[in-house]
Amino acid sequence: MFSYLIQTIIFIFGMCIGSFINVCIYRLPASKSIIDPFRSICPNCGSIIRFYDNIPVLSYLLLKGRCRHCNKLISYRYPLVEIMSGTFALCTFLKFGHTLEALVYFAFITALLIITFIDINHKIIPDIITIPGIPAGFLASFILPSITYKESLLGLLAGGGSLLLVGCVYYLIKKAEGMGGGDIKLMAMIGTIVGWKGILFTIFFSSLIGTLVGITIMLRTKNGMKVALPFGPFLSISAVAYIFFGPDLISWYLNLLT
Repeated sequence: MFSYLIQTIIFIFGMCIGSFINVCIYRLPASKSIIDPFRSICPNCGSIIRFYDNIPVLSYLLLKGRCRHCNKLISYRYPLVEIMSGTFALCTFLKFGHTLEALVYFAFITALLIITFIDINHKIIPDIITIPGIPAGFLASFILPSITYKESLLGLLAGGGSLLLVGCVYYLIKKAEGMGGGDIKLMAMIGTIVGWKGILFTIFFSSLIGTLVGITIMLRTKNGMKVALPFGPFLSISAVAYIFFGPDLISWYLNLLT
């Protein structure tokens, strides 16, 4: 009974962090402060949202997805992000326990959630997250038992270097930018947390997901060939998949080959 109570608290804590993630997703692309105003505001009318209207998910359901002041619809993204954040907080706790490792991974996933939704909405990856995230990820390697600082450094070089190489080759062939600088910095940040092995997994898995999504869009829309897909979400999904399943999947695959 006590364990279920702890899990519930962690899930609620994760949803509260999700509320802050929504603030970052909304304000960072607009170059607005994420702490001023400190309280959340309606994205439509700019009114300050009272604390009882800002309870994760519950307030959205009670208000039927509308602002109390202007009565305009608020995007379903807000409760979605809160639920995702709560779920990741709980999953991280269940896998890594009550440890600094769990806290580091959840902070990393939080950053990836912000990056994912900003990239989907605005086709940009904010430097304010990835650039500080690179040294922060390297320092985290001294805490994480699954990676050494040498592996973190190799992951940084392999992550950023691999996408930089892809971008250069694409430019030489197509004479156009095929891989944005934001993706390169994101991959470097990911590399500091997952190491070079995680980078190989992330590259393969993100390419697979991106290809499947691209083919689906191409088949379902007439101008599918002209749709530019942000690659940041695929990298983020793959990095999170590696944290939870990567080593086991790699061991399973290697066992198949032997």
